[in-house]
Formats: sequence, structure tokens, C-alpha cells
Amino acid sequence: MSPTSPATPDTGTVPTIDPEHSGKPSLIARLAASVEDPVLRILVGATLISRVGRGIFLTVTVLYFTFIVGLAPHEVAIVLSAASAAGVIAAFGGGWLADRFSSKRLLIAFTAIEGVALITYVFAGDFVTALVIAIVCGLFEQGANSTRSAIIARAFIGESRVHARAVLRTVTNLAIAAGSGLGALALAIGTAEAYRALIAGAGVLYLLGLIQLVRLPSRVDAPARKPVAPVTTATGSFDAGASAEAAAAERRAWRRHSPWRDPRYLVLTALSAIFGMQFGVAELGVPLWIARETAAPEAVVAALLILNTIIVVIFQVPLSRGTHDLRVAARVSGIAAWLMAAACLVYASAAGLPIGFAITVLVIAAIVHAFAEVLSQAGGWGLSFELADPVQAGSYQGVFGMGYTVGALAAPLVVNATAISQGFSGWVVLAAIFLASGLGTWWLARRAARTAETAATTVAAS
Repeated sequence: MSPTSPATPDTGTVPTIDPEHSGKPSLIARLAASVEDPVLRILVGATLISRVGRGIFLTVTVLYFTFIVGLAPHEVAIVLSAASAAGVIAAFGGGWLADRFSSKRLLIAFTAIEGVALITYVFAGDFVTALVIAIVCGLFEQGANSTRSAIIARAFIGESRVHARAVLRTVTNLAIAAGSGLGALALAIGTAEAYRALIAGAGVLYLLGLIQLVRLPSRVDAPARKPVAPVTTATGSFDAGASAEAAAAERRAWRRHSPWRDPRYLVLTALSAIFGMQFGVAELGVPLWIARETAAPEAVVAALLILNTIIVVIFQVPLSRGTHDLRVAARVSGIAAWLMAAACLVYASAAGLPIGFAITVLVIAAIVHAFAEVLSQAGGWGLSFELADPVQAGSYQGVFGMGYTVGALAAPLVVNATAISQGFSGWVVLAAIFLASGLGTWWLARRAARTAETAATTVAAS
């Protein structure tokens, strides 16, 4: 669906699991059935391999920097922040390049460089070396992510694009969970050799994923831009002035398709970036809240992360169905807003409760939070594809990805300034932030749907 194509009728329902099929096929069988498309099958294969490596690295990275490389806590924070900051630039850059060069070759190159960079972490022995490697990894990881999104935007249409994103996210969660288990081996052994062996293995897995990526077909690349034909005079001679003007007009026409000239898409990106800070709540806010303000044991943090992974793996694909429709995307975004606001308040209420009640309340909050995450992702994907101009699909996906990266950078500061520093009132502020951004997305999507329906009616009547 293009930005001006009609949305399907509002049925008043949200995406649900088909009751005829629920509980019958296994999770593996459902995933296998969902990757019939050859491009998606290739992306799933590459993701499954490389994200195991990502899971390994995420598990050991902070402790590796601290105990093996010997960095101080503030140096570790700088290294990780620099990697994230580099990703902000690369998120747009990867999509921008994917509109101008072969997306397949870019994804292969970015993945290869990131894999090699991960392996070089085993040679890091000081702050500067670790910082440089982290920046390289951050650049090419986000560049690859945006390029992959551009590939999905071009290789699929309508609902199949959101389906592809949902399947890849499910596979990513499974693979990272498996990688985290392997990373725990290094933590259990505790030697420098064990850390370095697993980090090198993580990089090798990235490189092994290239075996799948080289099989991508050429249709995932952006259509080649035709060169402007030279202008000739009535006598057949070359008209340099007119040719230069034609080339300039072509460049102006191309720039009119830029996401930076699309206020609606930029607002969507900003709203999604703000709501995306909910990942920071799970990664920073909840662990610190549990450790400092509740009677629940710290082991509950790991249990809640596992619970989140299970919910995402089971429900991301089915609850993403239909979100290519603007009205459905609006609806799930609105539901996500209320769920996330509720989750913040429930998290806050765990403080001061006896241990059993505290654990129960935290589990309820984590479940509500997980469904808010799943629905917000589904709605955001649908809108990011359907409201994008297909002429510069890569740049649009790059801008959207850049917004999420900025949100990830801001999340620790915002969560710390609200929930961690202010307690219950801070959680209320967080709830208000998520509710406002989620309902903003709901409003924007409904307005876009009405605009599309009006345009379709006008075309039909003419």
C-alpha cells in the first residue's frame, strides 16, 4: 500500500491468533511454514546464525571490558555510549546508501566488517582500542539493520512486509537466547581465554551468516536510476545548457521524495522513538527498581527477561497480522499505549510489598509490558512501511531506524531521571510519556487512513 492507497475497512478488531490453528502445530513448525518466501528464508537463516553470536556478545561484553580488558566503569559506559551514538549516524546512512547501491552487497559488506570487528575485541587491551572497535561495530551494525529494512521494504508488499519483520524478530529473540546460554559458559569458567574464545566465536558466527546472504536475489536492490538523456537542438547537436537543466530537474524531483521533506513521517519517527524508550525500562529501570525498592530477589530480573522473550516469540507473528492496514496499526498502537502506561504504574506498586506479593505484581507488570512491546512494534512496522515513499524506501527506513537509535540513547537518562530518581511519581511521569506518544501514533495513523480513504474515493469518482 502506498501512502495514498486506501486502508481496508475498520472492522473494530485487533489481530488475533486463529483459533483453528492455535495449539496444534509446534512453534518450529509454525516458523517453518511462515518462511515460504525464498528471500525471507535467506534472511531468517542469516539472522538465526548471526544473532546467536550477538547473544554471546551481549552476555559477556560488560564483564569482559571490566575484568579482562581492565576498564573502569565510567570507561565501559563511554565505550557503550559511543557505539550507540555511532549507530545514530549509520542508521540513516545505511538506508541512504541502499537507495543508491546494491542492498545485497551493502548488507554483505556491513555484516562482514561487523563480524571481523567483533573478533578484534580479543586484542583490545586498553580504553582507546576498545572505544575504536566499539564505534566500528556500532556503525556497521546499524548500517546493516537499515539496509535489511530497505530489503524488506522492496522484497515484500503489504502484510508480507510486517510479517517478515515479525518473523525476523521472533528468530532474533530465539537466537539471542541461545547465544546468551553459550555466553554463560564464559561467565561460569571465568578465564580470559574463555571470554576471548567466545567473543571470537561470536564474530565467526556473523561471518558464517554471509553464506546465506550471498544467495539473496537481485530484486532486493533499488531500481537503477536511469541517466538523464542528453538534450539536442533542432539540428541534432548537443545542447549543454538544456542537458544541465534537465539533470538538475531530475535531482530536484529525486529530492522531493526525501523523508526529510515528509513531516508526517518525521512525526511518526519521533513518536516511535519516544515509545521505544520502553526497552530502556526493561533493561535499566526494572532491574534497578527491583534491586533498590522492592523485596523481590534480584534473580527475578532474569525470570522477567525470560518471560518477555517467551511472549515475544509466541505472540509477535500472530499479533502483527493485519497491521499493514493503517486503521489496524492505529488500533494496536493505541492499545500498546494504554498497556505500557499501566505497566509503569504496576511496576511502581511493587515497592514496599512483601516478597510474595512483590514478585506477583512484577510478573503481572512484565506480562503487560511484553504485550505493549509486541503491539507497539507491530503497529510501528506497519506504519513505517505504509507511510514511506517507495521511491526512497531505504532512506525512509533509515530515518525510522535512526529515531529508534536516538530513543535508545535517551532511554537511560530519561528512565534514571524519572522512575529511578523520583520513585512512584517518576513512574507516573513515564506512564504519561508512553501514553502520550502511543496515542499520538494512534491519532497520526487514523488521520493517515482517513486521508488515504478520501484520496481513493476521489480517484474512484473521477
